[in-house]
Amino acid sequence: MTPDERRVVSPWNIANVLTVLRLALVPFFVICLFLPGDAWRVAALVVFGVASLTDHLDGELARRYHLITDFGKIADPIADKALTGAALVSLSVLQELPWWVTLVILARELGITALRFVVIRHGVIPASYGGKVKTALQIAAIVLYLLPGVPDVLRWVVMGAALVVTVVTGADYVVRAIRLRQVAKRARAE
Repeated sequence: MTPDERRVVSPWNIANVLTVLRLALVPFFVICLFLPGDAWRVAALVVFGVASLTDHLDGELARRYHLITDFGKIADPIADKALTGAALVSLSVLQELPWWVTLVILARELGITALRFVVIRHGVIPASYGGKVKTALQIAAIVLYLLPGVPDVLRWVVMGAALVVTVVTGADYVVRAIRLRQVAKRARAE
């Protein structure tokens, strides 16, 4: 889209509605997860699955139909962190996932979110392929923890992979943020 073709996009578009829906589903997911019985566990899994699908769908719609807004740029990562964060914290409270795993992932996610706000005046760092892999692994690991009867070894292998990719992509994001800031600093000096 050229600058002449740019148009003002309402923040009340389908992509942002899906983002808000994902955020609204978080409490329902948590409630279902804490209710006793396999039926509620499956309900929590379904709510988590629907919310996770909105993450993919809202981004796809925003890009395809040029519905990218400042609201979406801020709300989408917040909704993502709320969903995965609620899942990880809940699983740790239920003593199904060690707290150290939850804390490492949350520290990375919150740290990178804060870093995004710090460097946003210099530009936006687009999501990397590694970031997409990280998200997919985190979702897959959480799904395995939500499913009743999955062998612990499978849960640990996928969560371990998610943990490693989470840390590595976090470090990559910090490096890219530093480079972006240096480029912006040089551009101002010229």
